Amino acid sequence: MRSLADQLQPLHISVTPTNTGNNSTAETSLSPAPSSSAKWACLVCTYVNWPRSLRCVLCSTVKGQNVPDPLVSLAGAPEQRIPDPTPARDSPSPEGASMRRLDASSAMHSLENRRNLSRQSSDNKIDILSQQGLENSSELIRHSTDIKSGLVRRASENKRTNQADTNDADNQSLDNRLTSLAESRDRWTPDQSGSGSGSVAGAAGSNNLEYEKRLRQLRRRMRETDWAWVSACMGVVEGDICPVEAYLNSGGDPTRKLTQGEAGMLGRPGIFEPGHTLVHLAIKYHREDLLATLLSQMEGLSNPAVKRVPSYVAPDLAAAIRRQLALSLRHRKGGFPCFYLSDCATYTLPPELEDLPRNVQEQLYNELLDKDAKAELESELCINWSEEITNVLGSRLFPLWNRSAGDCLLDAALQATWGVFDRDNMLRRALADSLTEAGHVFNPRWKEWETRQAQELGFSLADSQWDSDWADLLSLAGQPGASLEQTHIFCLAHVLRRPIIVYGVKYVKSWRGENLGYAKFEGVYLPLLWDPGFCYRSPIALGYTRGHFCALVPPEPDLSCGGAGGGAAPLTPPTVCAYLPLVSREQEMLPLHFTSRGEVGREEEILKQWMDVGITEAGIMVAQQTIARPPLLVAQMTEEWLNYYRKIAQSTSAPVAGRSQLSARIELESSEESTDDD
Repeated sequence: MRSLADQLQPLHISVTPTNTGNNSTAETSLSPAPSSSAKWACLVCTYVNWPRSLRCVLCSTVKGQNVPDPLVSLAGAPEQRIPDPTPARDSPSPEGASMRRLDASSAMHSLENRRNLSRQSSDNKIDILSQQGLENSSELIRHSTDIKSGLVRRASENKRTNQADTNDADNQSLDNRLTSLAESRDRWTPDQSGSGSGSVAGAAGSNNLEYEKRLRQLRRRMRETDWAWVSACMGVVEGDICPVEAYLNSGGDPTRKLTQGEAGMLGRPGIFEPGHTLVHLAIKYHREDLLATLLSQMEGLSNPAVKRVPSYVAPDLAAAIRRQLALSLRHRKGGFPCFYLSDCATYTLPPELEDLPRNVQEQLYNELLDKDAKAELESELCINWSEEITNVLGSRLFPLWNRSAGDCLLDAALQATWGVFDRDNMLRRALADSLTEAGHVFNPRWKEWETRQAQELGFSLADSQWDSDWADLLSLAGQPGASLEQTHIFCLAHVLRRPIIVYGVKYVKSWRGENLGYAKFEGVYLPLLWDPGFCYRSPIALGYTRGHFCALVPPEPDLSCGGAGGGAAPLTPPTVCAYLPLVSREQEMLPLHFTSRGEVGREEEILKQWMDVGITEAGIMVAQQTIARPPLLVAQMTEEWLNYYRKIAQSTSAPVAGRSQLSARIELESSEESTDDD
């Protein structure tokens, strides 16, 4: 095979001047010298191609294409575009098959070999031009470098173009989305310059940034807002106590102040100002009933006291008691499908309290009792007003501390019976389900009672109003944390299957001591819709003070007797009673709630039908509350609670001598259960 130098033929350079208007240029063409060979030499790389090849095999230059004169191009003539180096297919030729195979193998070389060939062809052109007498060698070298870089740049541009073409549609779609988003936000962006739609793009971009910033701030503020607190502020202004109680019951701080952001969010300047508390708002808008509640909460904060009731000291036993109550819940079938508890208990204070030192007793009572409720009920002569009942009969009532949630009525009922709180809402569910399923029995009794109360006040209600009020009662019953009303106490007496006596203040007073309204909770609630033989005759006592219920429990009498030997208490004490007044200090009978028209005037007879009623020597009508032996779990919970204070007494003084009656009773019951198991 001949070398590349042997294949090259002398080139004939011709320069033809051309006049075009006022401009004159010279066209330079390179053409092969006349030869008898039929092959043609490429004017770019000087490779000799077969006659039927329409393009150069190496550089793909079109056959017969002219090459611009380097000197003319440097002088200012327009440069010609370098052709695409992609090789084209040659025409089939039998006589050049071997040469085409050789040329194809050469074309499959790497890009570096092609660059070398291009560099070599450029050097050949430089040699040819120098042989013709061109003297400006530096310009030729620079021009040859441009040709070489042009070939490489053209190849890379083609590669980038092919890659970019695949993403043109996606880029166009993305540009369209961004443009539409910008246009939509521009429509919502306020024009700060006041020029309306003629704002410049820079101002619009600034406004967009400010818009996004404010939007993010608003979203973050909405997430961080304490909606219970904001609703409580609005409730005070609008006179709605429900959101205020919900905020306080959830542990909200009554001394909390409105911040600048919260006041701005409420959006009512002059009403909600930064630094205002619920008390400020209640005073400003004369919400005296709410103000009394808020001030009582603040008094509790100013003098906090640790509360340690038996269910707190023994939480595992308290949970077991609640599980036992849930298992004892039954559903009556038939015409009155009401829920009820199959077991009955009455919680009392154990007599072993008197064995503790005086200072330990004082600590125990501070941590067990609601001192505020005790002081208010005693000052209003609701409880412990009779010397005969409290001292002679030993039936003093003690208000137990209760949670300040909206479930205080249900908590007080379970405390008065089993000594625990209704933390699992078992009693509330039974109450709500009973009112719903047995509503056709409760509703007529409720409507008749409320109609008679309304007539005494000189007004009446439409049927639509009665339906709305009944729907509200059902909603409150099924909503945990919601405050309950008289109808719920009446239904609760049916769930417990025993009478409920409420000793409460007669008037709801403001923080100034003024009467705001009549409190209608005080009185006796009987399970009138049950058969008397199906219910227990022993009532429970609850206290009511300013929207809060608490359990009223008596102390268990000390039944130690000398006949038992050595002053020891009998292990199975007889049944004893506490005495609950059925009249006020003025000897007026307590109201009997939810009686029918046929039962009006027969209150005393009805009370004797449902309870064991007696008359004291002073002529006070009382109901007997049976104090029986507490259930085993309740006794164990109380004993563990007492042990906490016994340890305090032992650490401060000598050990307390003797064994408690409660401990002996627990041991006896445990041994009886083990015997039954055997």
